[in-house]
Amino acid sequence: MPNPRLNVDLTDSFEKIPVKIFSTPKEGSAYVAYEIAEKIRESQQNGKSIVIGLATGSTPISLYKELVRLHREEGLSFKNVITFNLDEYYPIEKEAFQSYFSFMHRQLFDHIDIDHSNIFIPDGELPKEEIKKHCQAYEQLIDSKGGIDVQILGIGNNGHIGFNEPGSSIFSRTRLITLDNSTRIANARDFQNISQVPRLAITMGLSTILKAKKIFLMAWGMKAPIIAQTVEGDVTEHVPASFLQQHNDCTFVIDETAATELTRFKSPWLTGEIEWTPASIKKAVVNLALKTKKPVLSLTSHDYNENGLGDLLVEKGDAYEINLQVFYMLRDTITGWPGGKPNSVIPGHPERSDIQPKRCLIFSPHPDDDIISMGGTFMRLVDQGHEVHVGYQTSGNIAVTDEFVTRFLDFAVGFEDMFGIDNKTSKELLSSAQMFLAHKRKNERDTPEIRAIKGLIRRCEAKATCRYAGLTDDRAHFLNLPFYETGTIEKKPMAEEDVQITIALLQKIKPHQVFCAGDLADPHGTHKVCLDIIFESMRRLKEKGEEWVSDCWIWLYKGAWQEWGISEIEMAIPMSPDQLMKKRFGIFIHQSQKDMVPFQGSDSREFWQRAEERNKNTANLYAQLGMTQYSAMEAFVRWHY
Repeated sequence: MPNPRLNVDLTDSFEKIPVKIFSTPKEGSAYVAYEIAEKIRESQQNGKSIVIGLATGSTPISLYKELVRLHREEGLSFKNVITFNLDEYYPIEKEAFQSYFSFMHRQLFDHIDIDHSNIFIPDGELPKEEIKKHCQAYEQLIDSKGGIDVQILGIGNNGHIGFNEPGSSIFSRTRLITLDNSTRIANARDFQNISQVPRLAITMGLSTILKAKKIFLMAWGMKAPIIAQTVEGDVTEHVPASFLQQHNDCTFVIDETAATELTRFKSPWLTGEIEWTPASIKKAVVNLALKTKKPVLSLTSHDYNENGLGDLLVEKGDAYEINLQVFYMLRDTITGWPGGKPNSVIPGHPERSDIQPKRCLIFSPHPDDDIISMGGTFMRLVDQGHEVHVGYQTSGNIAVTDEFVTRFLDFAVGFEDMFGIDNKTSKELLSSAQMFLAHKRKNERDTPEIRAIKGLIRRCEAKATCRYAGLTDDRAHFLNLPFYETGTIEKKPMAEEDVQITIALLQKIKPHQVFCAGDLADPHGTHKVCLDIIFESMRRLKEKGEEWVSDCWIWLYKGAWQEWGISEIEMAIPMSPDQLMKKRFGIFIHQSQKDMVPFQGSDSREFWQRAEERNKNTANLYAQLGMTQYSAMEAFVRWHY
């Protein structure tokens, strides 16, 4: 009889909290929505109410959309549901766009049949002297309703849940707290700039959260490091979410990107037997070299055995032979010819040399991602004689400050006055725009005219960048995809019109190479939607049987927030110090994005600083692994479809 212990799955053996991993946030959200719906229906059958704790931020938006769909299409009623929100900014008006009161009504409450007397959200409008009493009453109200049955959580990059920042006590209850600066920077994505983010907030305490009968914590994309630390690390006040390890019914629901730092993915050889493919060998050896701070060719059998890679030696033999295999894989990713080297046959080269010159299409989600993310490669493709086009997918208009528009309008009015141009209509439009900005209320949405001016500013900057790189104006294509044009940071989902616009450009150019942003860490989600639109467009064109599609290779670059892991990179384009400086000057052309960028996420540095540090770090990692030391590198991964 076989011993069942020999068949135990140890894949998740490092994880101290149950983790469910889904391909996409949409799938993960659907799972949580189904679980909530089952709990609601069960309570309805028993004639009882159910108390649900709700979170805000970008993470649960897809969950709320699915709950709304279940209500509209499958008849899920919320009449017996009582809700308590985790937190609220302080001070903030309920009707402010950024308030969590406004967020919850916009995302969920206004679209379901919940009794609005059953909705409870901390009050950010009260005088400060009344807050303590309000927090005590909030706790008592939760208790009077029987406690929270299901609690939904997100997680901050510093491990906060609710607004319980690092250092919060496990015994903490609902209270007024000071927001950590990293949290304010991260949440600046919802405000014009960091100065507008409130410094205080009201939040449920850790004790309150841990009393919930069932907890779902959801996380997508760029949260991988803190997820691994929370799930696999020690319980500590420095990572408030780690206290969830002590809850008896907590589940983390994450997507594949947020799971990448878990041991089962980062070092799967430590959790059981794996299939040693070239990709997994490369990943294991690169990680080993970085951990031991040795070049790949200097790794020894002792290094392998001491770091859990003894099985690799058993299967593949001599350490040095494995080292050589990985060294050659790394070497072959490096090329100064992103479009392939003409009249050459180079085994292992990442790109083809037989199609020369190539038609290249660079998709840029915002009007500056092309130069920020792959400016060196962009200019090298042009210099090497390829037919390069840039498709600017969105207008980028919300990322222009009102101050910059005022400066632009002052120039336009002054220009007309200086040259005696007397165009009554344009003067009226300019005057109207100036008047709106002068009297614009805090958090007021821009008019279509102001958004058009902001879009024009960014279009002019993008065209200037293309000219700087050597392109004529007809090679810059402005798609202005409709999903983006909401006038707020919240965007619409991908729609058919977005796909058709993209397909039309692809059919017009028939590219041999497409470059697009694979950076799903974009805190606003624009890059993700733009990527999905490209993937859907290419899928349809392939199904349609268009011949050029079979010759089209798609390369993914990362954006301003992170870089590909060194073992993932399939093409690395080195840059000299002069080329890096030329890229910097190209980024500087986008003057509306310099110095102070609205909605820039959790990184307060300017985009050129982020890009240079990322490119230099990639070059340094290659050098650390034993490759040639370059000044900087841009990295790409090929998407196979």
